[in-house]
Amino acid sequence: MQRTSNQEAKLHVGLIMDGNGRWAESRGLPRGVGHEAGVATVRRVAQAAPGEGIGTLTLYAFSSDNWRRPAAEVAGLMGLLRLYLTREVDRLRRDGVRLTVIGRRDRLPAGLAQAIAAAEAATGDGPRLHLRIALDYSARDAILAAARLAAPDATREDFARLVAGDGAPEVDLVIRTSGEQRLSDFLLWESAYAELHFTACPWPDFGEAELAAAMTAFRGRQRRFGGLPAAA
Repeated sequence: MQRTSNQEAKLHVGLIMDGNGRWAESRGLPRGVGHEAGVATVRRVAQAAPGEGIGTLTLYAFSSDNWRRPAAEVAGLMGLLRLYLTREVDRLRRDGVRLTVIGRRDRLPAGLAQAIAAAEAATGDGPRLHLRIALDYSARDAILAAARLAAPDATREDFARLVAGDGAPEVDLVIRTSGEQRLSDFLLWESAYAELHFTACPWPDFGEAELAAAMTAFRGRQRRFGGLPAAA
């Protein structure tokens, strides 16, 4: 369902977490160190999100095209995800966070899909924040899969539910870090009327202040969804 205002609580924010590798290389460090720093940022942003009126936060962790990266880097990323699930589930439960993962699971390393399912089950009743991790994810593939499942008389709302897969609402704001200005196959259907916020800040340096600045800019925008401005 489309929102009629950007002042409502429980917003859906999508975040393209870009710049880990470049952040590390700029310091003469292995790219993996940047990815490790990025995990700490995930924790900070997830904790700050409810205070910014965010009810759903979708983080772009690994695209379906990221399999093209060097095998060692991919293995490191998968290892970090496994570690995150091991270490963070108890914290997520305490903080009232529901964790779900969107994207393919059949190409993940052995045991990771089971670890994800266990984390989803353990946090399923979290009331404060729905934290979604996009993993082996392609928005175009999600749309294609929904099209294959949709009934001939499906409505736009029916189709949206098939694309999202877990009941997440349409995206209000997409934030991308590290200076790039594109969506890179991320939440294309759900972001039809999303506001966009690009920042040069690399993901490891992104924190509460940067999130607050993005939300302040978002709330200053007028969203018309193709209509006219509301009368004063």
